[in-house]
Amino acid sequence: MLAQAGTLTTESPLHDLAAIIRSRTPLIAVESNEEPQIVQMLRQIAQQLQLKAYRWTVTEGMQAYDTDDQPHNSVLKSQEILAFIKASASHSLFVLLDFHPYLQDAVHVRFLKDIALTYNNHRSTVVLVGVTMTVPEDLRSFTAHFRLPLPTPVELRRIVYEVAADWGAEHGQTQVQTTNKTLDLLVRNLAGLTASDARRLALKAINDNGVISESDLPEVMRAKYDLLGRDSPLSFEFETAQFAEIGGMRRLRHWLDVRKSFFREGAPDQFDPPRGVLLLGVQGCGKSLAAKAAAGVFGVPLLRLDFGVLYSKYYGETERNLRKALETAEVMSPCVLWLDEIEKGLAVGDDDDGLSRRILGTLLTWLAERKQPVFIVATANEITRLPPEIVRKGRFDEIFFVDMPNLSNRHEILAIHLRKRNLEPVSFDLDALAAATDGFSGSELEQAIVSAMYTAHAQNRTLSQADLLAEIKQTRPFSVLMAERVDELREWAADRTVPCD
Repeated sequence: MLAQAGTLTTESPLHDLAAIIRSRTPLIAVESNEEPQIVQMLRQIAQQLQLKAYRWTVTEGMQAYDTDDQPHNSVLKSQEILAFIKASASHSLFVLLDFHPYLQDAVHVRFLKDIALTYNNHRSTVVLVGVTMTVPEDLRSFTAHFRLPLPTPVELRRIVYEVAADWGAEHGQTQVQTTNKTLDLLVRNLAGLTASDARRLALKAINDNGVISESDLPEVMRAKYDLLGRDSPLSFEFETAQFAEIGGMRRLRHWLDVRKSFFREGAPDQFDPPRGVLLLGVQGCGKSLAAKAAAGVFGVPLLRLDFGVLYSKYYGETERNLRKALETAEVMSPCVLWLDEIEKGLAVGDDDDGLSRRILGTLLTWLAERKQPVFIVATANEITRLPPEIVRKGRFDEIFFVDMPNLSNRHEILAIHLRKRNLEPVSFDLDALAAATDGFSGSELEQAIVSAMYTAHAQNRTLSQADLLAEIKQTRPFSVLMAERVDELREWAADRTVPCD
C-alpha cells in the first residue's frame, strides 16, 4: 500500500544554476521541457541575488516578475526585447522562453553577441530556455549550458507517492494498492524521465483501478519509449518471443539462462556483468528470432537499431543519431539492444569521407564505457565485412555461430510452424519431412509450409503430407544456391565461434 512518501535528501540543482549566474556568464542555455520548474528556479535565484527579473514569450512579450519593475512601454517582438536588454538593462535576469528559432537569424545573434560583449556595463544575464537549444558558433564562448538533472530513484519514488495521494484524494481512497517489489520495478522503469513525464506515467499505471500491478509495467515501458523515442532510429518491442518458439539453439539458451539473474539483479563485485553476444550465421537460420528470444529470457524490452534509418546525408547527423539511440537504450535499461545486420552499418570503406570510421569509433567507445544494463545482441551474415576492432575478444562475451538446423531441430521447427497455423503436427509425418529438408534454414521450412497451404487452399482442401513434400522437392534452399559462401562462413566459424547447438 502507498501511504506516504520517503524523505527527500537529494541536493537541489538550484545551487548549480545560481553559481553559473554568479560567475558573470552573460548567456545561459537551458535545454529542458520542464519549463515551469526552470522559471520558478530562476525567480528564486533573482530574489536571492536581488536582481530584477523578466520573462519573455512570443505571445505575451516581456513581463516583469515584480510589477514595480515593468517598463512603461510594451516590449513584444523578439528584437525589441534584445534591444531593451542592450540599451536599458541593469543588474537584471532575463528569461527568454522558446527563443531557439531566433538563433538562426544573424540579427538576433549579433544582438546577443553585443549584449555579451558589454556585460560589464549592465551586469545582466540572458537565460535561453527551450526543449532544444543549439547555440550558434559566434555565441558559444559567451554561453554556459545548464541541464536540469533527471530525478533520482528517491525523487521518483516520492513522485509515485504524490501521484498516488492525489489519485486517492480524487477518488475517495486513502491508499493505492501495490507491493514493494512492484513499486521498485515501477521506479526503475521511470528512471531517465523528467519529473513531469514520470508523473504522467505513474498516473497511467494507477489510473484504471487504483492498483499498481506488474501487469501495468509493460504499458509504462511502451509509453516511456514513446516519450524517448521520437525521431529515433530505434524500434521498440516488449512482447518478445520465448525460446519455446525456437527450434534448437540449446547451447545459446543455456548460456543466457545462466546469466539471467546477473543481468536483471546485478552481478556481484567479482563478476563482470553480461555485456552481449554476436550471432553469426547463415541467412534465415533464426538469428533475428534469437535476438527477440534473448529479451524474452531476460524479461526486458527489446530495442532494435535500424542502420538504414540511422544514416543521414547531412554531415555529423548520422553520428548524432547513433549517440541519441545509444542514450535512449541506456535510459530504457534494463533492455536488450539488437544491432541487426551489424556489418551493413559498420563496414569500413574509403568512399564515405570517414563516416563509417566515426560510427565505429562512437559505438566502440560506448561499448567500453556504458554503465547501464544494456545487453547487446548483434547479428551478422558476413563476418568478413566487419572491421576487426568489433570482433576482437572483449567486445562481446561470446560469438555464437547459427548453422542450418540439424535433423532434430528441423523436426521441432516444422512442428512449431504447423501449430502456429492451427495445424496438428501429429497429422503429419514429421520424421519424413525433416529428412527431406536437409540443408533448409528455419525460414525456408516456414515458407515451405506457407506455400503448400496456398496450394491446398486453391484446390479447396486441407493441407496434406503430399503438399508439403511436393513444395519441399521444388525448393532450392540457400545452402544449395550459395553453397560456396555457406561453406566459407562455416570454415571461418569452425575454430573461432561457439556453435549455438
